[in-house]
Amino acid sequence: MELSERKLKILQAIIDDYVENAEPVGSRTISKAPGMDYSPATIRNEMADLEEMGYLTHPHTSAGRVPSDKAYRLYVNELMQKEELSKLEKTVISERLHLKTQEFEKAIAHAASVLSEITNLTSFALTPKKADDVIKYINLIPVDNGTVILMIVSESGKVNNKAVRMSVPYTEENLNLLSKTMTYNYKGRTVSQALTNNIIANFETDIVAMSGLAEDLMPNFMKTLEEMLNVNLYMEGLSNIFDIPEYNDLTKAREFIDALSNKDEMTRKLIEREDGITVTIGEENDDDIKDCSVITASYSVDGKFIGKIGVIGPTRMQYNKVTSIMKYLTENLNEAFKLEDEGDK
Repeated sequence: MELSERKLKILQAIIDDYVENAEPVGSRTISKAPGMDYSPATIRNEMADLEEMGYLTHPHTSAGRVPSDKAYRLYVNELMQKEELSKLEKTVISERLHLKTQEFEKAIAHAASVLSEITNLTSFALTPKKADDVIKYINLIPVDNGTVILMIVSESGKVNNKAVRMSVPYTEENLNLLSKTMTYNYKGRTVSQALTNNIIANFETDIVAMSGLAEDLMPNFMKTLEEMLNVNLYMEGLSNIFDIPEYNDLTKAREFIDALSNKDEMTRKLIEREDGITVTIGEENDDDIKDCSVITASYSVDGKFIGKIGVIGPTRMQYNKVTSIMKYLTENLNEAFKLEDEGDK
């Protein structure tokens, strides 16, 4: 059954008031809302209909109503107006993201921190599925007479370093040659493709000296590639829930923290979410977070969707504001990486 224009207008006013004040909403309150031309009696009757239709619930301790998950879904799908961020908000986001760091993981963790600070919610960021990450170059850096740093840099900007103890002597010239040979053989391959290719047999120059170095380095190279397959989850602002009225109940707060503490399970849930901006509300989520709403957005580097960032909090959420923030943040995340790349040239 479609809702009349009057019911939609009243429902949106209830949602707006409840999101703002976290208190059950009565008909008299709605009658005083800007542009509301209906009497309290008319509004009361419409609210009763909306409750019967499943859009409102009636707390036992209050005469007012609160929106249901069904109401929030209708709001997100049909009623929500895009909120344009202020110039100041845009400036804060863009400046905070444009860090002078070459470390992809730190940049993503920082983005999660920025998102948490701006929304006052618990935020998270999921690094890419690294099986599809493409190798850009490999570098071998001498540290001392017996130690070499193996560096693998991917096109997404991720850098993996590993210290390797060498059992054979080497020169900087040997390391440079091996770096170029490894880069030649692996550049453009995904991590998963690289794990199936062994280049030791491909050396055609200085085979005796180079194969000794390769035998030390290749097992560590392969192990580092395997480690790159791991997906990392960064979470920020968990303590923000204690400022949210819904979590004044310590039992509910503890359940929220326990649900997010299982990072393996949270990672699985986030990986399975669709790309783009996705909003799941209340019972649309798994049982352990069925009282929450989760908003995720894909972020990209060089135009490729490679990871997810988002927030989790109560269903009473400023959906229009949060989705606008996340859209602007993910757009700027790509720009931040571009600036870093240009600064390195």
